[in-house]
Amino acid sequence: MKIVVEAVVIAPIAEVWRAYTSPEDIQQWNAASDNWHTTRASVDLRVGGAFSSRMEAKDGSVGFDFEGTYTNVQPERLLEYSFGDRTAQVEFDGEASGVRVRVTFDSESTHPVELQKQGWQAILDNFKKQVAPHPPRLRAASSARRNSTRAKLLKSGTRWQLFFYCAPR
Repeated sequence: MKIVVEAVVIAPIAEVWRAYTSPEDIQQWNAASDNWHTTRASVDLRVGGAFSSRMEAKDGSVGFDFEGTYTNVQPERLLEYSFGDRTAQVEFDGEASGVRVRVTFDSESTHPVELQKQGWQAILDNFKKQVAPHPPRLRAASSARRNSTRAKLLKSGTRWQLFFYCAPR
């Protein structure tokens, strides 16, 4: 059975790709909960290249290696890999609101599907927070409204711009 998790990351696609494929960055976001962490990571980002992440409970009670081999690498678009007898696909789709990162992976039979989905989604949510910890906000909009001015946040290419315009009350 295939499981799909996704998140929209408000950052340029080059930054999203780098954070997803850089061992240093992987160590910062690759955990499903606050009591776990990734102590080391390695990436050989090419077809046939290997990757590995050592994931451990912070109290040292348990840990495991998540490792596999890249089967398709299309920079800033697609990663596919095998791990054990399973496969996964990571899609990077640029859209107006940011970069949609969609991970599709084969379930395993040891844990319930919903638990697997929750774990992978939590990791992807950590990734999103690490890459874009402070997405653009319309903080100025509330004060702008008092002055009959409106604010709008628009994405122009890879940059976010805040526009103010006059509007009748």
